[in-house]
Amino acid sequence: MSRKLTAPLAVLAALTLGGAGAATANAAPLPVGGGTPILVLKGGNSAAACTINSVGRAANGRLIALTAGHCGTPGQRVFSEKYQNRGQIGTITYSATDLDMAIIELNGSVRPVRTVRGTTITGVNTRPLSFPTVMCKQGRTTGHTCGIVWASDRKTHFSQMCVIEGDSGAPVTVGNRLVGMVNAYYFFACVGPETGTNIGPILNRVRSTSYGGFRVI
Repeated sequence: MSRKLTAPLAVLAALTLGGAGAATANAAPLPVGGGTPILVLKGGNSAAACTINSVGRAANGRLIALTAGHCGTPGQRVFSEKYQNRGQIGTITYSATDLDMAIIELNGSVRPVRTVRGTTITGVNTRPLSFPTVMCKQGRTTGHTCGIVWASDRKTHFSQMCVIEGDSGAPVTVGNRLVGMVNAYYFFACVGPETGTNIGPILNRVRSTSYGGFRVI
């Protein structure tokens, strides 16, 4: 059985009461990129902690981000975990269970970045990877970890990377190329194996939405 990797958390009272609904006037935009920890507000004082997969410009000009589909549903508000008192950074507008991916439309409080905590994304690689390629991820909970690819097909991959709750959505990279997304693990955390969705099917899905496509910044 696989285990999805959202981490339930209590959130700041100001956030749940709407007191942090708008960014502080004249505050510098918040850096957001692949590997940024986020909170998806679930209602009341609870939120799901997950990780941004990547940030880019949609074909229709909107600034969007990707994360795991089980992190939230359309209409739910998204906050930076580190700067949650700075207000909402976006809203989930699309979520798919078959690929376990979601789209977040970001607002003007965000500054997209390519590098988060040592992981840099400059492009994508949509080819399925083969054993024993080493892939890495940058997750909210376990940070930067790497492991060999056990198997991969056109849709999913299985690897030996260490992942636990909160790492859902994390970017999976080989070098500076984005190759996939972390979604779950089997059996035991950090023993695994980890499993996730390859970036090719995710990009194809974004093209089929009203966003019309997605280019990593």
